Amino acid sequence: MNAADEGIVYEEFEVVEIQRENDAIVMKEAVRKVIAEVSLKMIVNGQELVSVLCLNRHHEELALGFLYNEGVIGSYEDIESIEYNEKMLAVLIELREGIVIDRRESLRSITSGCGKCYTYINPLKKTQYAVSTNKSTFSAGNILKIMDKFIEQSEIFHTIGGVHSVLFYADGFEVLNEDIGRHNCFDKMTGILMKANKMELAANGMVFISGRLTSEMLMKMIRLGAPVVVSKSTPTTATIRLALEHNITLLGYVRGGKGTVYACPERLADTSDSQI
Repeated sequence: MNAADEGIVYEEFEVVEIQRENDAIVMKEAVRKVIAEVSLKMIVNGQELVSVLCLNRHHEELALGFLYNEGVIGSYEDIESIEYNEKMLAVLIELREGIVIDRRESLRSITSGCGKCYTYINPLKKTQYAVSTNKSTFSAGNILKIMDKFIEQSEIFHTIGGVHSVLFYADGFEVLNEDIGRHNCFDKMTGILMKANKMELAANGMVFISGRLTSEMLMKMIRLGAPVVVSKSTPTTATIRLALEHNITLLGYVRGGKGTVYACPERLADTSDSQI
């Protein structure tokens, strides 16, 4: 689990565990793995744009996805150069000539906390968050199967805990990513697709998330162009309204062979034709 090429993702701590044995409370010394958190800087054109609390993996992909999902860049071709500097714990990015960051996109700090994570959408870039025109049909049965498989594949969660997971699924191609912040998972997933030159798959792809789905997370998927988003937990009211507004098929509480469709059920069929 200690990925030498991407940094340590956990540390071991001496702890005291409390448990009940028969009618007595017993305290025992033990060693536990605890998920690591780092503050990653994104330095764009020589200036620090943002600092993100994240898991110590996929640094460049996180930066790429963040810049794309925030509407700063439109494609990988907008990047002149990108490099992760381990000593600085920073991703150094030079944008293609002519790509300018608006002053309103100045330095911010994005937290990994469930209640305080947020994103900033520049009102001048609303056209980059288009209504989905996808007319494909997706198997409801396969969505249930993919969710079950996705949850089983969350390696870090099962071995250490403390992370969220996101899966991008398209025919013949999958990306699973884990991070301490749900929004980071989405950004890293987008960055991985960009680096792999697979962004065109998003138009017919599905995105699965292990936890609660909030509006700023769905906004990232609208930017990506994914027509189907599936959560193991609940969407918020703002998420549902956003999905309806942008024609996104939105499912929640998908687990144990069932789920709820909150928006745009017309894309779903009740068949399960393909192999997962």
